Amino acid sequence: MDCEETTMRYEPKEQDYNIYVQNVTPTSNTVKNCLWAFLVGGVICTIGQGILALIKGMGINEEDASGYVSMILVLCSVILTSLNLYKKIAKFGGAGALVPITGFANGVCAPIVEFQTEGEVFGKGVKAFTIAGPVILYGVLTSWIMGMIYWICIMIGIV
Repeated sequence: MDCEETTMRYEPKEQDYNIYVQNVTPTSNTVKNCLWAFLVGGVICTIGQGILALIKGMGINEEDASGYVSMILVLCSVILTSLNLYKKIAKFGGAGALVPITGFANGVCAPIVEFQTEGEVFGKGVKAFTIAGPVILYGVLTSWIMGMIYWICIMIGIV
């Protein structure tokens, strides 16, 4: 007889499989997760509000100060992502950390940090385009081009 013929394969019954899945599936407490998301998101927004008050206290108007706050929060998120800390905050705070602008910055920065060992072009450069990179790249590029056009229009007296 062939070895394969004598070896019997164990086919789990549906009930055994369901018990196995139930044992290995992590459980989550929805109320606790919502509370942590609310608190982490609230802390991020409170930090943003504090930065806004600080910048407005320097005499900068609210519209400009709001732009500075967004840039500062994105910078903080990128720094925390590069130090592998934002992942821990997001795991702890869930949507509270991922929904604000800081989560978007983390989504753009994380693949770049992950593939930095692959080099500047084939690592960071390629991964910058995978998730939200195009939005950031084309947004910055377009705003720079429009700013240059606006500046030229001011210089020649059209605006």
